[in-house]
Amino acid sequence: MTKKEFLNAVSNGKVDILQIFLDAISNLGADYCVIGGLAVNAYAEPVVSLDLDVVVAIKDVESFCETASKYFKIQHFTHSINLSSSESDLRIQLQTDSRYQEFIPRAKIHNVLGYDMNVADVKDVLDGKVWAYSDTERRMSKRQKDLADILRIVESFPDLMDQLSDTIRNKIEL
Repeated sequence: MTKKEFLNAVSNGKVDILQIFLDAISNLGADYCVIGGLAVNAYAEPVVSLDLDVVVAIKDVESFCETASKYFKIQHFTHSINLSSSESDLRIQLQTDSRYQEFIPRAKIHNVLGYDMNVADVKDVLDGKVWAYSDTERRMSKRQKDLADILRIVESFPDLMDQLSDTIRNKIEL
């Protein structure tokens, strides 16, 4: 079983939703980068996630949503646009918080679970995870996953420990 087949099996994919997403964004020529747990997988031992967190260049969001609406149900929220399909349990979230826009120019192509995708730089992924962990309005279970992702990054890149606050450093106790 290939990595792609594994991810599609885990996400109950009747079709390869992630590839459909990547093809749509590529065909549009939109600037983007992957953040979140799948981005962590580009830099640390992979962990299965049914979430794909992405930043699309603000100039491309509207046209991408128009294109994506052919394949996905689209829901708009305060800081995100969620894409879903009855063909898969994979959840795609376009992050619209403007802080993430600066990640796009530093992103590079990485192979993550068999897919070539533009992934935010490891320092940016860490920043995003710190922001998510620090958001006290998020569910505690999500925040704990963010903390685990922070730990996964600094285990692979110990020099990034200095980028963390004392509070977070004390919580991960390396």
